[in-house]
Amino acid sequence: MAVAAPVRPLNVDTTIAELRKLYGERVSTSHAVREQHGKDISYHEAPLPDAVVFAESAEEVQQIVTLCARLKTPIIPFGTGTSLEGHISAPNGGISLDVSRMNKVLQVNEADLDVVVQPGVTRKQLNEYIRATGLFFPIDPGADASIGGMASTRASGTNAVRYGTMRENVLSLPAVMADGRIVKTARRARKSSAGYDLTRLMVGSEGTFGVITEITVRLYGIPEAASAAVVSFDDIENAVNAVILTIQSGIPVARIELLDEVQIDSVNRYSQLDLTVAPTLFLEFHGTEAGVKEQAERVGEICHEFGGGEFRWATRQEDRNKLWQARHDVAYASKALRPGCKLWPTDVCVPISRLAECIVETKKDLAGSKLIAPLAGHVGDGNFHLVFLLDPDDPAELAEATRLNDRLVHRALAMGGTCTGEHGVGLGKMAFLQAEHGEGLAVMRQLKKALDPQNIMNPGKIFTI
Repeated sequence: MAVAAPVRPLNVDTTIAELRKLYGERVSTSHAVREQHGKDISYHEAPLPDAVVFAESAEEVQQIVTLCARLKTPIIPFGTGTSLEGHISAPNGGISLDVSRMNKVLQVNEADLDVVVQPGVTRKQLNEYIRATGLFFPIDPGADASIGGMASTRASGTNAVRYGTMRENVLSLPAVMADGRIVKTARRARKSSAGYDLTRLMVGSEGTFGVITEITVRLYGIPEAASAAVVSFDDIENAVNAVILTIQSGIPVARIELLDEVQIDSVNRYSQLDLTVAPTLFLEFHGTEAGVKEQAERVGEICHEFGGGEFRWATRQEDRNKLWQARHDVAYASKALRPGCKLWPTDVCVPISRLAECIVETKKDLAGSKLIAPLAGHVGDGNFHLVFLLDPDDPAELAEATRLNDRLVHRALAMGGTCTGEHGVGLGKMAFLQAEHGEGLAVMRQLKKALDPQNIMNPGKIFTI
């Protein structure tokens, strides 16, 4: 697929020269480094940044942003590059500001159940660091994403049905705004009625308002007991209806994931599992020994009511890890079904009562198409994903994926849902925001113009100015 050349900013050469005076070898214009910082694993076009600068402190981030603001040079914040909707590409050129070296855990507040980290800390790094405290950070998107990137895209994952998303778990963050000011959005208190909620404004803003330099997030106690299981169904509608009744019954499952038969086949091959090739639920239960047992029994009864098979249990930590790693690796497993393909990942989220209808209609669309598109989802909160596997040199396949994706998104919107439950907008979902938000989109543009009047913070993402 041809990649459009970005519009080269007027003062970018001057910006790069001044950055080199300040940071020397930490400024790179090599093609390999720029490609790493401009291209995610999806099919989206990837105009590359003109240079990459590696920041090592909040003060350096402020200095870089102030310089770029003076010279009107675009800035694309970069954590680990694991986003899926073209968030890190540079359609307007500019500087990729890499904060991955800002990777220190700054303060663990065990008594308050929170921790302060720099934006480059990854979720696995954080959980390893705090393991001895008996606490853990539950948000787990499939990749080992940076906490800053997860806040920027309002990420979630398999645990969201019990522990929420980044929206619920970020307490406060300082960020360097587009004019170089450092703004701290809140204190560490668990609630506040003081002024506008700037934290929620920044969480999910995808780097379009500023660069996050620190994050305070909630922690939770590691449960006394945990067990995981898989259960297969002959019919995907029955599998989803079992999920709906489980949630409506108030059973506090920690994880409840759906993989369709195509996804299960890919997981078996890639992760060397031997699961029945059928629509399957992956479940996990947290709590006391008695509580976990009771939850499992109640969910087992519900699954049996809808024709589910026997639970296959994974109670040992290593077995649970293998199961959930297989779930997290579905993108790579899907790609292996068609070597040489490009991935087009997409997701929607609908009210739980409409989930079965939405998935069944989506599967009907896929049955009438020649494209391979495995389905998986965090169905406990109404969120599911497709990954279209495309021949990058076949325009007909891209057109078909576009058609199917459009139908999926408009179906979700008609059901009171959203065009993206957790991937974010980036480049990929921009076309649907007017249909979803109406006049709210105009308000978003007003906010963007007020906070970033020069449009230098990750321009060309979420919407155009």
